Amino acid sequence: MTKQKKLLIVEDEGEIALLLELLLNGRKTTIEHAKTIESAKQILLQDVPDLILLDNRLPDGYGIDFLGYLKQRYPDMKIIMISGVDKEVEDVALENGADVFLNKPFTRDQLCSCVERLVN
Repeated sequence: MTKQKKLLIVEDEGEIALLLELLLNGRKTTIEHAKTIESAKQILLQDVPDLILLDNRLPDGYGIDFLGYLKQRYPDMKIIMISGVDKEVEDVALENGADVFLNKPFTRDQLCSCVERLVN
């Protein structure tokens, strides 16, 4: 039996987080959601996910800055950075440890293929 993969969605917009969850539901994954960097840190203290879907613009900071923290503490963690506004952030995100950068809007196939590739 395949072990369930754990995903953490760090996204402050409720509709987008729900949409991501719906798109990824049923893929042998357990999904948690954080609306801020601080709440993501609290979740990480209790359970380390296999993959984080990380938005760039969050109420308490930028995902791009949170990448360094994540990679320093969890070097093997896979991260998909998501942004709809900051296209120039892509290179910096990839240099700072994001495994994939997805520009909004992206398709279900793009999202799912990235998740499948990173968690398997």
